[in-house]
Amino acid sequence: MFICHTAAEIREFVRGARAGGQTVGFVPTMGYLHEGHLELMRRAKKQCGVVIISIFINPAQFGPNEDFTQYPRDLERDVKMAGDVGVDAVFNPTAEEMYPAGYCTYVDVERITERLCGLSRPGHFRGVATVVTKLFNIVNPDKAFFGQKDAQQVLVIKRMAADLNMDLEVVTVPTVREADGLAMSSRNIYLDAGQRQAALVLHRSLKMAAGAVASGLRDASSIKQLVIDMIKTEPLAVIDYVEIYSHPDLEPVDKLWGPALLALAVKIGRTRLIDNIILEVLDHVSHDV
Repeated sequence: MFICHTAAEIREFVRGARAGGQTVGFVPTMGYLHEGHLELMRRAKKQCGVVIISIFINPAQFGPNEDFTQYPRDLERDVKMAGDVGVDAVFNPTAEEMYPAGYCTYVDVERITERLCGLSRPGHFRGVATVVTKLFNIVNPDKAFFGQKDAQQVLVIKRMAADLNMDLEVVTVPTVREADGLAMSSRNIYLDAGQRQAALVLHRSLKMAAGAVASGLRDASSIKQLVIDMIKTEPLAVIDYVEIYSHPDLEPVDKLWGPALLALAVKIGRTRLIDNIILEVLDHVSHDV
């Protein structure tokens, strides 16, 4: 497996792959890999001849009081896990490589970034859109793979890629969960045993909402209140937001007439967790539960 730290090196690797007639799949990550990341890599391996991942903890997407310095890091572990699922190359740039002295160009995606995590974390999606644009330009993949757990991020990146005429396909992969339903996240490592148990209320509340919609409930405010009430039964849970928007355009809805994204963010101790479900009322199916 090829491991490199500069844009020039990974570009040379990609040129070689393309010269050999290979398609390129790409999985951007911030490292501390888990099964959710590995599933993205497996999907990429099935669909592309060569798979590249990036491991870069992007300072531009963290706010001043967020966990940038504490974010878990273990490059040796990550490289082994990526190699075990067949990744061909790891791009692990430094902050100076991605944002050299004098850097002053950023990417803003409007409207769909103004709610959910975009509202709770000002500047977050500016940082995400900027670094993903740079990574796409450096790696030049045919396909890039992202997890549905970060639902708003996927929609932002798809909108950005379409608006900027990027020549690649953004592939969404369903959320990977622990056996008890907790969505896999690198930040789960922050949870102690009691907090880990408390965090299960997120998935339970989403499943309950899916059941209510399947039973005929269509009023968005009522569905939201059911979720809020269930989360509040857990003393360790502090709600950041519980929202329902149309999917994929993230417009406000009063009644569910088509696909809708039910998304939530909840703090358990010092750990902020997100999760979501796409409520589909036409066929009474709820996806990614």
